[in-house]
Amino acid sequence: MYFNKTNIKSINNNLNKNEADYTLFILVSLLIIISIIFSYSLTIYTVEYFGYNQFHFFIRQSLVGIVSIFLMWFLSKKDPDKIVEKVGMTFFIIFFLLMIAMPFLPGSLVTASGGANRWIRLPGFSLSPVEFFKIGFIYFLSWSFHRKVIYQPKKLGLVDEVLLLAPYFLTFFVVVFIIAFLQKDLGQVVLLGVILVVLLIFANRSFKIFLALGIIALVGLVGLIVAAPHRIQRIHSWWAMVQDGILSVLPSWAEPYLRIDELPEPYQVSHSLNAIHNGGFFGQGVALGDIKVGFLSEVHTDFVLAGITEEIGLIGLFIICSLIFSIVWRIFKISRRVENPIYHLFTLGVALMVIVAFLINSYGISGMIPIKGIAVPFLSYGGSSMLAMAVSIGLVLSISRVVKEEDVKKKVKNI
Repeated sequence: MYFNKTNIKSINNNLNKNEADYTLFILVSLLIIISIIFSYSLTIYTVEYFGYNQFHFFIRQSLVGIVSIFLMWFLSKKDPDKIVEKVGMTFFIIFFLLMIAMPFLPGSLVTASGGANRWIRLPGFSLSPVEFFKIGFIYFLSWSFHRKVIYQPKKLGLVDEVLLLAPYFLTFFVVVFIIAFLQKDLGQVVLLGVILVVLLIFANRSFKIFLALGIIALVGLVGLIVAAPHRIQRIHSWWAMVQDGILSVLPSWAEPYLRIDELPEPYQVSHSLNAIHNGGFFGQGVALGDIKVGFLSEVHTDFVLAGITEEIGLIGLFIICSLIFSIVWRIFKISRRVENPIYHLFTLGVALMVIVAFLINSYGISGMIPIKGIAVPFLSYGGSSMLAMAVSIGLVLSISRVVKEEDVKKKVKNI
């Protein structure tokens, strides 16, 4: 390709600007705006039941949303070499210690919900440490895999590979104990487990370690479910809804062993499916949904997708899904193009955090899997989740500036 002086000057100007991926910024901002709108539309029953002002949730979500957008913009302007490591390691250490300390904090500081202590009560808001810990956990894995794992030979013996990865397994087991047992949040454990396994794949590890991990994970998951009665109740509720369909395609001899009578009614999922059905293709209209009026609890948090679908229909849900997958695609694109191995793994982990959380939630509210109680990224009501996601996207935007710088340098080199 021929370059004249004007081309060279333009390339140099771009090199100096190092602009972030603002398409990603706009996509995330759109989801935040949608979340603000539905924080008003879907909370009509909640504000009446608890006697709040009708704009209570709308104002709080608006403030958090505006702060999140400005936080992403602020981080996107920063040099990733000066900020990503500081934020990642700080989040990993501080929020890890905070989660350990939560069982020992006085009841006045810890908010209990559904038998789980997951929030720390602060003046004016509650903080969920696990939301911020996830960012630190992803950075810790990315940083440590780059130093200790990624350059190790792929053809190690199983024992040598287990010894190599033992510190990460030990760390994850501690995280499982804190989150699954102390905070009773199995959904977050599943999310972090998927991220760990996928990052190990991209850290050049062999197939046999993943086979061993799969067996351990399956046994561990069954153990975590059996150890908690509320999880068994969720499994029973889910099986009550799907057993007829599953047993209809299995041999007749399997039915006496698998059919369970007198199971609990799948109350929440049934109403969630009713909301999706009521929405049809075009929805009943914003603020005109019926299921939110006392039929489906937490419709503005865990079941926000069902509430949104009832009001803006499958067309609206398709648009939201397109926004989510576009965000994940752009992060994957940044991850693929960045040369720094730590940034590559970190951005990959952030993309997984978004898409896995979205899939767990959407599969849960549709009855495909048991409900895990995990927030929809950028859409569910809640300050901790949105602020944590804003920080992670802001760091990805900061890293995207390096990607553009590397692209421009390649162009200059080819002149």
